[in-house]
Amino acid sequence: MTASPPLRAGPGPGAHAASAAGSAAGAPATAVIAAEALTKRYPRGVTALDGLTVAFSPGITGLIGANGAGKSTLIKILLGLVRPDGGTATVLGRSAAAEPERIAVLTGYMPEHDCLPPDVTGTELVTHLGRMSGLPPTAAKERAAESLRHVGLYEERYRQIGTYSTGMKQRVKLAQALVGDPRLLLLDEPTTGLDPGGRGAMLDLIARIGAEFGISIVVSSHLLGEVERICDHLVALDSGRLLRADTMTSFTGASQVLVVEVDEGLPDLAAELARRGVPSRQDGRVLLARLTGDATYDAIRDAIADLGLPLNRLELQRRRVEELFRDDEAPEVPHDR
Repeated sequence: MTASPPLRAGPGPGAHAASAAGSAAGAPATAVIAAEALTKRYPRGVTALDGLTVAFSPGITGLIGANGAGKSTLIKILLGLVRPDGGTATVLGRSAAAEPERIAVLTGYMPEHDCLPPDVTGTELVTHLGRMSGLPPTAAKERAAESLRHVGLYEERYRQIGTYSTGMKQRVKLAQALVGDPRLLLLDEPTTGLDPGGRGAMLDLIARIGAEFGISIVVSSHLLGEVERICDHLVALDSGRLLRADTMTSFTGASQVLVVEVDEGLPDLAAELARRGVPSRQDGRVLLARLTGDATYDAIRDAIADLGLPLNRLELQRRRVEELFRDDEAPEVPHDR
């Protein structure tokens, strides 16, 4: 009788420095996923993917975009569940079109929609799917117990899934994705149906899996704050096309806009800054001023001192992922003329 090896442990995603950006043809050797000119059209003129070319690096990558952007279609093509109309895709160096069975062994998939049988227990489901991934009976049972323990369902493993809460159902879906000891996880909207507390717990769990076991993870989500919290890289889709692919730092790094917060006197401060050649605009309880050099800092500090105002905050504004999808709506910080 051979015991199953434990879930893989290894260096976390922070050990990988490669960018998520790149084409499939020129994808880095470390790319876990690569797509080249990938196209998928559905009946009635719906184009889900429109010539998508992108490479995913190791680590945790957020696949973001509005509902209908092509995220789920891309995942299904990568798994061999949907055939593209054009282009190619590889997963862990394997062709999605030619080697779907091998990809299925190397990856774990957590679908968005609830597809769980209500009258079986958590351990029965995860053990069965472990067997389907190629594990021997004893190994599948041992690995199922370990996967359920890892997602926090060990004590509830003998309960029927129909009695599980929404959060528990999401966790058992994650456990079945882990049971085959995959090298890559594809998680399609893993926080669907969860309240804020449940979403936070699920995100923490995903981050821990990536950090402790060195598993590359793709998290598909339309909730931008979620991926901003846990991902190393982002791939943004819009209407089936690549909007941008880059590291999280590049998406959310500091801008060239200064945030100035004082307790009172914002209109007076804005007028004084304008007199000193530093245009600004009010945004709620702060002023935003464009940074053009060290002189901008000096002018702001001098203006605040001359007006006798208490300074609470003076820092560079950090970009948010959501700005990528609403640049045309973002108010401009005036330039000095």
